[in-house]
Amino acid sequence: MATDYDAPRKTEEEQSEDSIEELKARRHEKNSGKVDEDETEAAESFELPGADLSHEELAVQVVPKQVDEFTCSSCFLVHHRSQLASEKKGVLICRDCAD
Repeated sequence: MATDYDAPRKTEEEQSEDSIEELKARRHEKNSGKVDEDETEAAESFELPGADLSHEELAVQVVPKQVDEFTCSSCFLVHHRSQLASEKKGVLICRDCAD
């Protein structure tokens, strides 16, 4: 942003008046863009921990562990061999858990 150094400067009173007016204008602008949200509609999308999900179907294909993958002994996630940090006595640790 370019600054005009030749422009007349405002006194502190003028600056404070301008800033108060700007703040009031901004407050009204923020309130005008406010969207009313119905709380019951928003709550319908949340699932409760004990909810009955027996009628739901998963659309995820589960693939067995591949030859070039390992299961971390710390986090129990399946990683590619490139993520292997150490292998001591048959214990496989990923890079994330080794850090």
